[in-house]
Amino acid sequence: MTTPTPSAAVPLEVTDETVEKSAVPGASKGSEGRSPGRLAWKRFKRDKTGVISAYVVIFFFVIAIAAPLIAKLYGKDPYTTYASQDPNLLDAFSYPAGSNGGISSDFWFGVEPQLGRDVFTFLLYAIRNSLGIALAATVLTMLLGVVIGVTAGYLGGKTDYLIGRIIDILLSFPSTLFFIAFMPVVYGLFVAGTDNVPTGLIATSMIIVLAAFGWASIARLLRGQVLGLREREFVEAAKVTGASPMRIVFKELLPNLWTPIIIQATLMLPAFVTAEAGLSFLGVGISDPTPDWGVMIARGSQFYSQDITFMLFPGVSMVVFVLAFNLLGDSVRDALDPKSKR
Repeated sequence: MTTPTPSAAVPLEVTDETVEKSAVPGASKGSEGRSPGRLAWKRFKRDKTGVISAYVVIFFFVIAIAAPLIAKLYGKDPYTTYASQDPNLLDAFSYPAGSNGGISSDFWFGVEPQLGRDVFTFLLYAIRNSLGIALAATVLTMLLGVVIGVTAGYLGGKTDYLIGRIIDILLSFPSTLFFIAFMPVVYGLFVAGTDNVPTGLIATSMIIVLAAFGWASIARLLRGQVLGLREREFVEAAKVTGASPMRIVFKELLPNLWTPIIIQATLMLPAFVTAEAGLSFLGVGISDPTPDWGVMIARGSQFYSQDITFMLFPGVSMVVFVLAFNLLGDSVRDALDPKSKR
């Protein structure tokens, strides 16, 4: 066996040393960006559509949170009928006397036909109420979907079969029709038919009904994910070490499910915004005089032929928010799961 010549050994040593030197700074530089979260954040920042959509969504949530403060600084509220204080705001037919729905320095978005309420503050509180209900329904739906889906997938057997059939039944329901049918039933459980239903009860009932019919899709998705994960080596290793089912679920399974959970949440919230507005528009959700996107659109549909301004502001704002959140959901999905990008 011949020993390597010095000339052959030198490049070998240099190569190893070069690799070692280049690996050290590379590791220290790239160690921060090698975690899945940092990689996803880096991909998301490169998506201009996603970044702009995120700013739009944040703007709406800031408006919703700060609505009382903005209204206080503005000097008006959504409930006062300003036409009763100043009859000149409306014409003889109870439409805004000024152009473009009565827009002026005193009423930035004009006044409402017939009642003369301030459209700007009414819209602020409508955004606040609609987003609050949709966000609460999304959180409750995700909690139910995660718990039920993970339980069914991990336990399997009869539990999985029973939950699977319940999911099939719920997914077969025409959700909009059942929303309309169940809302009065839920109200009737707490108040008599002739009594006015409190706004708090209406909001709570809407959240419960939306969550009750919305958890099935996320539960089915997570059930399928867990069925594949529970046979993986790291789960089997955890079982061998004597880990409890609770520890396996929280330490082994859930960390691998955050991507579909986040993606489903970003896609579900705008769907609940439109569902909540639709229920209010149809008269089984939030009702006038409580501000709500659906209430404003329902009121505006009565006057759009004569004055479209009152319907324009809630309609455009809701479309912009839903579109921005849907685009944000697509961007988040592409950032977390690059293989899904088309």
